[in-house]
Amino acid sequence: MNIALIGYGKMGKAVEAVAKRRGHHITLATSVTPTAEALISTDVAIEFSRPEAAFENLRCCLEHHLPVVCGTTGWLEKRGAIEKICQVQNGTFLYASNFSIGVNIFFEVNQRLAKLMAPYTDYEVDIEEIHHAEKLDIPSGTAISLAQGIIAKTDKTDWILGPNQQKDQVLIQSKRLENVPGTHIVTYRSPIDDIQIKHQAHNRQGFALGAVIAAECIKDKKGVFSMEEVLRISSSHSFLS
Repeated sequence: MNIALIGYGKMGKAVEAVAKRRGHHITLATSVTPTAEALISTDVAIEFSRPEAAFENLRCCLEHHLPVVCGTTGWLEKRGAIEKICQVQNGTFLYASNFSIGVNIFFEVNQRLAKLMAPYTDYEVDIEEIHHAEKLDIPSGTAISLAQGIIAKTDKTDWILGPNQQKDQVLIQSKRLENVPGTHIVTYRSPIDDIQIKHQAHNRQGFALGAVIAAECIKDKKGVFSMEEVLRISSSHSFLS
């Protein structure tokens, strides 16, 4: 594929390395919203920019009929508008709060555990997320996705960042430390015991690989997609090599 990288920071460079290793060509690597001319001869865009830039970057791709994969978090109040533009343009759009194949399996495990725990009201649930100090959004998009997964399977109605958790809320605690790619821990606590699941990233390679696999999966399709579709496709093919 010919790939445009929109957002050329640490994640953009990691995506570039993975894409080249998988035989793809980078036609554009930029940290600003591209022009129509810059997107010529490109098959798909992968967008890892900043929250304030994501909407315009995505709108530009969709209005120029370029499939786009987005991993930027912190802009989701405008997600509905982007999905509407995608539908109007008969375009292709995939957003994920986390592209790691391992994290997306972790999402599935999280929902299954939440369903099992739902009848046991003595347990309170919380999520701890730890990321590098440069991460702009708090809590992480992955932590929010985990909370939404718990809410979908239990009587919880909302999530809260920080203290003063109510009975119907999922507590999220965020930490920012040096050189931490990403750790997420879901804990169910009772007076008797704790039940815990954890995902710990060792580097950015898993995120970059998942984003490239997502681009490979959607480039010839139309519509709004999620990593659930990518997992179904990648689990039956040798995408992870």
